[in-house]
Amino acid sequence: MIILRSILFNTAFYANLIIRMIVLTPIYFLMPRKAAYAIPKAWAKSSTWLMEKIVGTTFEIEGLENLPKGSFIFAPKHQSFWDTFALLPYLDDPVYILKRELLWIPLFGWYAKKQRMIPVDRSARGKVMFDVLKRTREELATGRQLIIYPEGTRRPPGAEPVYKYGIARMYRDLGIPVVAVAMHPGLFWPRRTFRKYPGHIKVRILPPIEPGIDPDAFFARLVEETERASDELLVETVANNPHLPLPPTAVQRLAEIGKTKPVTAAV
Repeated sequence: MIILRSILFNTAFYANLIIRMIVLTPIYFLMPRKAAYAIPKAWAKSSTWLMEKIVGTTFEIEGLENLPKGSFIFAPKHQSFWDTFALLPYLDDPVYILKRELLWIPLFGWYAKKQRMIPVDRSARGKVMFDVLKRTREELATGRQLIIYPEGTRRPPGAEPVYKYGIARMYRDLGIPVVAVAMHPGLFWPRRTFRKYPGHIKVRILPPIEPGIDPDAFFARLVEETERASDELLVETVANNPHLPLPPTAVQRLAEIGKTKPVTAAV
């Protein structure tokens, strides 16, 4: 049933994305930019609804009261495609810094340009990065929220953290709060596989780290607080979803923090 439900969900997920983008494109581009954000946010909600109805995966969010008003850096753990869209409806006006090549994708790139996403050439240095920071400040000055994945790329649940120091530089240069987010959607929507698993995802939004701290101290605090919450949620999520096949990284991390799960790790 896992395979059948995963096939049905993947088909419905991408059909929902493509059909909405095509059908709603004229409306989207006629609307004011911020009002038009309602369309991708509605798609995000419909996608999590499809996952609940087809796969049987639900989610809840703890700590929504920790989101500041106005501009801040939203810094979630990144394990899955799920966490790139599922939290969008809970942010007022989010903006991403993304690879410039993504803006070349038909439809998706047009949608991203409409929302003034900030492209960056990752191979560039110097003035290009200065321009990215300038664009970021301009967007944040209007009250937007900047989404940054501190580890830069998807990491499997329980994997040793590899945080990039760039978020500390952004924290220093932008002078706005940083809100860390712990979660383990990678246990339900793993990377590099089409399989999706039923269960319950818990997302934990941590209290904001206010601006003004030394960047090194901020970086150490961000890593410590996020990883402590991630360990707590890993134990809780595995206990509440005993059917889940765990990746070796999660099995190893549970052993390191003194917890075990009586199943074989997923290959």
